[in-house]
Amino acid sequence: MRSYECIFIINPELEAEEISAVVEKYSSLVTTNGGEITKVDEWGRRRLAYEIQKRRDGYYVLMEYKGAADFVAELERVMLIDENIMKFLVTRKEEVKEAVAETETAAE
Repeated sequence: MRSYECIFIINPELEAEEISAVVEKYSSLVTTNGGEITKVDEWGRRRLAYEIQKRRDGYYVLMEYKGAADFVAELERVMLIDENIMKFLVTRKEEVKEAVAETETAAE
């Protein structure tokens, strides 16, 4: 299984219980498909750099998990059709570490 990071922005107009339900929905989606949640970090309501869907704020969540490579497409598909998700990005953690190492090597 590979390690992934998924950051997503939830509609800030939702109630606290609804936001918790959205986070739980994606956590259970990972575990249902054979993955393992390693960390869920709710950053909370933050100001956006630019408007998304005519909103200036969003509720940020960072979820780290381990799962199969083909599950990423399923997670992205479900997030695309969810009205409560404003934006999302899924990246492989090893790729992030390699990019940082390349940047540090190039700077030397």
